[in-house]
Amino acid sequence: MNIQKVISGFFFILAMTINFGFFYGDPTVIAQHSAYELFAAIVINLIATILKFGDKTQLGSVLLATSLVADIQLIASATVWAFAKYVFGGVNVAAITAIVSLSGGALLANIVSVLLFMADTIKSKR
Repeated sequence: MNIQKVISGFFFILAMTINFGFFYGDPTVIAQHSAYELFAAIVINLIATILKFGDKTQLGSVLLATSLVADIQLIASATVWAFAKYVFGGVNVAAITAIVSLSGGALLANIVSVLLFMADTIKSKR
């Protein structure tokens, strides 16, 4: 068993599931989307991105790209939330919809990352 693959896979899948937990729910109801869960998704995605830096293969480059996309979208989501709350005086329906939509894009990038990781694991020889 390759412990590096186990740790990487753990963080890739954890990033996807936490992101899904934040994304799931009515996109117009802020009470269904926790700021703490968004923060956790950002932190776990950043850890997953760091774990992808050592891979020098073509697949490693694609995995890093998907992770960077997820990071950017989650950070943009948190930025929209912060601007809506602290600059514009409150999170309205348009803001929460944008926040959830950005996290949905990050979720899609995480799904692609996990699928590519699984495909690479399946095709690798023992």
